[in-house]
Amino acid sequence: MGDTRGTHSEWTFLTSHARVLLAIARDPCVRLRDIAVSCGITERTVQAIVTDLEEAGYLTRDRADDARRNRYDIVRGSRFRHPAEADHEISGLLALLADPHDTP
Repeated sequence: MGDTRGTHSEWTFLTSHARVLLAIARDPCVRLRDIAVSCGITERTVQAIVTDLEEAGYLTRDRADDARRNRYDIVRGSRFRHPAEADHEISGLLALLADPHDTP
């Protein structure tokens, strides 16, 4: 195998879907515009991802108390989609990564 020190590839461990879900877990009333900025993707992509997550049953959407924003509720008992992780609930990922300031 070649020496890979000093090279930077473009891949990451988490998908955009996971990042959007984590952003919503951190702030259920977050604006899609703010998610786009924090995830480094377009607002249109965030809208499509939120629709994917909602249609797959990972979250629900309602109006926030101020009636100006959406409020998202994550269905924490949902399981991962890929067969390799399907026996795990997404709540474990959210507990691990949703609040990076809450480390032991």
